[in-house]
Amino acid sequence: FAAPPMDYVYETTKLLASPKGVLLLVNNYTGDRMAFDMAQEMSEADGVKVKTLFINDDVSVEDSTYTVGRRGVAGNFFVMKAVGAAAETGAELDELIRIGEKVNSVTRTMGIALTACTPPSKGSPLFELADDEIEIGVGIHGEPGRRRAKWMPANEIIDELLGAVVPDLPFASGDRVALMINGLGGTPISELYILYGIAHERLAAQGITVGRSYVGEYCTSLDMAGASLTLVKLDDEIEQLLEAPAEVAVRIF
Repeated sequence: FAAPPMDYVYETTKLLASPKGVLLLVNNYTGDRMAFDMAQEMSEADGVKVKTLFINDDVSVEDSTYTVGRRGVAGNFFVMKAVGAAAETGAELDELIRIGEKVNSVTRTMGIALTACTPPSKGSPLFELADDEIEIGVGIHGEPGRRRAKWMPANEIIDELLGAVVPDLPFASGDRVALMINGLGGTPISELYILYGIAHERLAAQGITVGRSYVGEYCTSLDMAGASLTLVKLDDEIEQLLEAPAEVAVRIF
């Protein structure tokens, strides 16, 4: 759960450099910002054209333990997918930045944790939760959320998440959205689908149409039991980019 060393980012940027340049997509955490900003400066000094986009889709808290501003969480995959699809067509670096900023600006996420995660190097949970408690608004590295609450049924969890995510953009009746229910690592897929079904019904009741659906482990926190909910406001451009084919080591899109 540490930011990559600056020299790793620097060497990777040089390795991937093309005449069109390199775009770095980074979750908004202080350590990551420092590492990638320094790597960008060093790469540019070597003549590599580099731009960086920081992703900050988490509505849970404005300033957290490890970042100034909002954190980047599971919504990062929509930015990556859209930018990757555009890059595949030969889009220029400035166009990729435009697309990435556009998708980031209409993406909102919030998560809940039922247990903490245990990093192998630490050997103990990152934080303590009572057996009957959940952390509402948890970060993907175990950062504190908005508050702790007693366990609640799935429908109340979804109401809590949508109650924060929907008004934040805001999403409104008539909107078409992508809905992601993301598992944090220790939640069975069957339970994720329960959350998805409730969220879909709640959105439909508000006049919001789910145009694209994603259920699975897209952005985990090791073995943490929990889930996050992401909404992306779709338009023709974003939806076309999300529909584009993708080849990755683990097929998730």
